[in-house]
Amino acid sequence: MDSAVETRPDGRSPAGAGGTDTSPMYDLIELFFFAYRDFVGDPDRKLESIGFGRAHHRVLHFVNRNPGLTIAELLDILRITKQSLSRVLKELLEQNYVEQRAGVNDRRQRLLFPTPKGIRLALDLSRLQSERFSRALASLPPGSEHMAVEFLLAMIDPQEREKVATLVGRDAALSLPRPAP
Repeated sequence: MDSAVETRPDGRSPAGAGGTDTSPMYDLIELFFFAYRDFVGDPDRKLESIGFGRAHHRVLHFVNRNPGLTIAELLDILRITKQSLSRVLKELLEQNYVEQRAGVNDRRQRLLFPTPKGIRLALDLSRLQSERFSRALASLPPGSEHMAVEFLLAMIDPQEREKVATLVGRDAALSLPRPAP
């Protein structure tokens, strides 16, 4: 066993041990996994009670946040195929959470809008997730929300960051304040 390179309990080399640390960041990987598990777990339980899952949540969320979204735009946001979207969208349409309208300029275009029932569900799910964020941010120093936004934006592929920042309603400098509840 080569004792020249020590490792921490998390499997990473200590700082300064042999230069650049290229070992996996298991601590961050696993924390991100568990945070995501719990973040989506709150809405998952509510969705399960009506026979929906995470795919329904994603579609409903972005349709609610972007009324008039085209199918093509939704596919681009979610990075899924038409086939993957088809079943989920069909169920949301049939159960009156989303409605589809023809485009004004191009009647072949299908625009998606949340129904009042869809808006209520989307808001309920967003409130559950917002409560989790609020609890977490309340335990951190002031300014942490801005740092969290910057961190999450930095996790996104560089060529997609500006598009995502625009989609989520933040300017390029990330200085837009969040509206009061």
